[in-house]
Amino acid sequence: MSRVLCKSLIPSLLSSSSISAQFRFTYFPTSSSSSSPRVSRMATEASSSSSSSSASASSSASPSPSSAIDFLTLCHRLKTTKREGWVRRGVNNPESIADHMYRMGVMALIAADLPGVDRDKCVKMAIVHDIAEAIVGDITPADGIPKDEKSRRERAALEDMCKLLGGGSRAKEISDLWMEYEENSSLEAKVVKDFDKVEMILQALEYENEQGKDLEEFFQSTAGKFQTEVGKAWASEVASRRKKSN
Repeated sequence: MSRVLCKSLIPSLLSSSSISAQFRFTYFPTSSSSSSPRVSRMATEASSSSSSSSASASSSASPSPSSAIDFLTLCHRLKTTKREGWVRRGVNNPESIADHMYRMGVMALIAADLPGVDRDKCVKMAIVHDIAEAIVGDITPADGIPKDEKSRRERAALEDMCKLLGGGSRAKEISDLWMEYEENSSLEAKVVKDFDKVEMILQALEYENEQGKDLEEFFQSTAGKFQTEVGKAWASEVASRRKKSN
């Protein structure tokens, strides 16, 4: 859902007394018809006192309570931002980004053990793979934004989110998991990318059955693109159920 480009968070997101920062917004319209704003770049100009506080937090494994709540407040956007593909197809009450990531996490949790695949890592990767969309929104091919530019925006957003979290090992873990998924550089990334596609076509089937929509394009967009046996098997099951329902 690429609508605006913003160099910071809304001031109310960071109302904690331990953080003193100034925020500036720059808006860029896109082809999307929705009127809700899009944030795709966040930058803070922290005071010297907050800088020293962040430096202290970054040296520890866990974020400070202030940083944690600021980060979670930003992640609220994942619960309220609707998945753009469904919005564009006129789906009634479409799922949010967080809805999508949650079911992917459950997929990773219930999947059979696979040789060489760390299941716990897959669960973690599933719940962070779209986390940068808390800032940039759900950018789709219909937005007309080149893949390189989409990736640049998301990487910048992820970096800002990790800074907001205070750095440290928790932020690094999120960053590493996101980058691994983005680059499709491990077995776990391949599994989770397949879950991303399976979750989408399963949701498409549910919307077809519940709302009488024709969402064939979503099935076509994933055809032949599954990388793992579990992904292929689950996609085949969804396709089989769709055929029976028709």
